[in-house]
Amino acid sequence: MGFDPQVIHSLPTLIDGWLLTVELTLLGATGSLVFGHLALAMQLTRVTPLRWAVRLYISFMRGTPALVQLFVLFFALPLIGLGGRPMLAAALTLGLNSGAYTAEILRGNLRVITAGQYEAAIALGMAPWRIALRIALPQMLKASLPALINEFTILLKTTPLASVVAVTELTYAGQMVIARTYTSAQVMLLVSVGYLAVALPVIYAARRAQRSPRRSGVERIATGVAR
Repeated sequence: MGFDPQVIHSLPTLIDGWLLTVELTLLGATGSLVFGHLALAMQLTRVTPLRWAVRLYISFMRGTPALVQLFVLFFALPLIGLGGRPMLAAALTLGLNSGAYTAEILRGNLRVITAGQYEAAIALGMAPWRIALRIALPQMLKASLPALINEFTILLKTTPLASVVAVTELTYAGQMVIARTYTSAQVMLLVSVGYLAVALPVIYAARRAQRSPRRSGVERIATGVAR
């Protein structure tokens, strides 16, 4: 049995929703990495109030529903002159929520950086910021990659929450088409394919990156110094 002609004619609506879902996912993933790295840096600082603040942020984001967080941001943004921007509220919610989990993922993988690598980097005369950027960060991200991809996949599946503040992402677009065509199964099948079209390439690329052999940061830098 083929697709209902009404569903075919409604494909532009679904495509627009899919593009908005991709945009939300990219914005949320970018925010997740930014907030996650900032939260990690604050956890490692010696300034006690900063550590308390980040622990409060992580506890709030992990301990409350994402829907509640979305409503908090949606109604708080007008207080700073940013009202009427549901897309901004949705993207910030996704980034902040996922950032709390990203911070914990990164913190859990700090152990991959051995004391010997730090000592070797110092022996090569590297500044602390270069050690962090060229040795610690690449290895920590590589070790965290499987968990991060899983987190970003969860983020993708959280994007339908944006529909409650009238962001016409893929699921909301599907509901609009169903209301017009009364073809729930066919529309939801297309919606599912749309989500898979985003998730599967990312998962495949992450697996390829995880399998690729890489030398440690100290080895690469030492080779460069030798040359």
